[in-house]
Amino acid sequence: MSYIGHEKAWEDWRRALAGARMHHGWILSGRKGVGKSAFALAAARELVAEPGIPQPEGEHPDIRYISHPPKNDAETKKRDDGKPYELARNIKVDQVRELQRRLTTRPTLGSRRAVIIDPADDMETSAANALLKSLEEPPAGTYFLLIAHRIGRLLPTIRSRCRVLDFPRVSDLDMDAVLARESPQASPQERAAAIAAASGSPGAAIDFVELDLGKIHTLMKQVVEQGDPDFVLRGRLAGAMGQRPSREKQLAAIELARAVVADQMRSVTPSQIPAMVDTHGELVRLAGQAPTYNFDPGLLVMEIGTLLAGLAGSRTPANG
Repeated sequence: MSYIGHEKAWEDWRRALAGARMHHGWILSGRKGVGKSAFALAAARELVAEPGIPQPEGEHPDIRYISHPPKNDAETKKRDDGKPYELARNIKVDQVRELQRRLTTRPTLGSRRAVIIDPADDMETSAANALLKSLEEPPAGTYFLLIAHRIGRLLPTIRSRCRVLDFPRVSDLDMDAVLARESPQASPQERAAAIAAASGSPGAAIDFVELDLGKIHTLMKQVVEQGDPDFVLRGRLAGAMGQRPSREKQLAAIELARAVVADQMRSVTPSQIPAMVDTHGELVRLAGQAPTYNFDPGLLVMEIGTLLAGLAGSRTPANG
């Protein structure tokens, strides 16, 4: 993915890189899917490159990338065997401690190295506290790039020791350009639905297209706007999800429902807002539970549909 919408971030980064004293800690803040990871990897390569020293094309020995590990030993074996594997919910303290042991040595190729933690707001509390020690006394030549989808979840002491690069939502026009390039199979209607659902996140829009959520999006909007007293639309919604949807599709459906509710907020009266807020809160609860709870996919989509159907009643004018 190219760096659409990242112009200001690049300007701030390169100005700092050209300065006399580069700050050692950076937070890349913005919603998931706007391209922070790609930016971090490209920025890290600029940081560690030095004149006269050839840089490898692939994995770089002076760029450490830490993210969610496999969920358990069985998932680790799947990874090692080249098979799909399930990730743990959090970045572990053992990962940070292993990193710190490696930071006692000098960089391999030049005088600088970069550490990327993606996403830093998913660190265990003990991992965040361990990282804080490295931010307080950074090893010579070491720079930290902390990707944060929800910056408020980072420890205040970590935030205070880092500069922040903000990654705003991407415009609809730029989103359409990304989808036309990355998902050329999508029709204009599918791209329009993906853009509406993704709230400025190209990554979310691409996932939307790849998971074939266009019909689900249309049905969700119908449920909110028309209600579903005879359960017909909810039945169609379950059919569109399929009998055995992947965990990714279930999570995406919850996020899609949240986007549908947020879009409805633009055209409601003040008296309708509490119901919207309550429904959005219930969807947030589902989104938090879904990664670890073993939901029955059919019951999950029916619950989502029922939450959305409840909004149709709240949108009916009091005087008919």
